[in-house]
Amino acid sequence: MPCFLLLAVLLFPRVVLVLMWFFSAYLQRAFHGGLALPVLGFFFLPLTTLVYAWEINNHMPTAGNNLIWLLIAVIFDLGGLGGGAHRQSRR
Repeated sequence: MPCFLLLAVLLFPRVVLVLMWFFSAYLQRAFHGGLALPVLGFFFLPLTTLVYAWEINNHMPTAGNNLIWLLIAVIFDLGGLGGGAHRQSRR
């Protein structure tokens, strides 16, 4: 089951964000009830938003190894955005 959840998060981070928003208080606890950052994260950096919420909810400092996980998520998110632009420019 944990492997399935990880696969779902990696393949469909926006769907996971929506489900977490409606069915838990996970994102509200991570972003202190604010709406702006989770919505911006949904559109621009969904995987990074999930990793940051995971770190904050598990009381992990955003430093050291945890910062590496956050940077990897940023790279994955930006790689997805850049890949679409690269394909468009080749046409």
